[in-house]
Amino acid sequence: MRTSNHLIGVLNFLTFLLSVPILGGGIWLSSRANNTDCLKFLQWPLIIIGVSIMVVSLAGFAGACYRNTFLMRLYLVVMFAVIAVLIGFIIFAYVVTDKGSGRRMMNRAYLDYYLEDYSGWLEERVASDSYWGKIGSCIRDSKVCARMGRTINGVPETPDMFYLRTLTPIQSGCCKPPTECGYIYQNETVWNLGSGLMGSTADCTRWSNDQELLCYACDSCKAGVLASLKKSWRKVSVINIVVMILLVIVYIVAYAAYRNNRRMDNDEPYGEARMTKAQPSAFHL
Repeated sequence: MRTSNHLIGVLNFLTFLLSVPILGGGIWLSSRANNTDCLKFLQWPLIIIGVSIMVVSLAGFAGACYRNTFLMRLYLVVMFAVIAVLIGFIIFAYVVTDKGSGRRMMNRAYLDYYLEDYSGWLEERVASDSYWGKIGSCIRDSKVCARMGRTINGVPETPDMFYLRTLTPIQSGCCKPPTECGYIYQNETVWNLGSGLMGSTADCTRWSNDQELLCYACDSCKAGVLASLKKSWRKVSVINIVVMILLVIVYIVAYAAYRNNRRMDNDEPYGEARMTKAQPSAFHL
């Protein structure tokens, strides 16, 4: 009995530790929501799941230490529900970020992003006017485009040097015009009309050298946000999958230990405990 209780206590402590990466992933997404991705509702499911695992693990630990059957049952039921929700969230994250990626452009190291390459629930949410007004303002206030400036020995980089840069999806989609528009590079966020034909995409006319406008209203900017979200979610999902597998293993072992405790409580098949049950003493502490 004591060994089983100790095992359950150790497993609950491990479960508590496993909640830390999930909570950390939610906090990391929250920091990116404030500074980079600018979509502020995606981190809350992870934070809630992480906190729930922490609380339930503490309840299970207390139940193991004090042999509280109610707490142990509560731990097993709620942890099963939390694992199911975590699995559902992982599947949801992969489904909504399944489509879309950047396009390679000739003589460019960075990618260009097009909204038509994305579809589904997340694309509709990001592209909707009610959400994009807040997202666009967040990107502008984050100064991500203003920080693109780069000099080498005090000299601004040349167009060829800029074309060899690896830009983030938001930098590529929001801070410069699409490559097909044919704008001529002046600096990272100032591009002038070229002498050739302008591309057919509507973003070509939406681009502005006004540093408060740039391409924040462009579909390419929305696509850049979607690409950035996809990258962030995929990173967090890898951690979540590993933690989920470990949680399932810990849960199975904890359930087996709990069943063993119940069997010993009901049967007491070995040694002195059985004799005590068969011939109880008249005096109990």
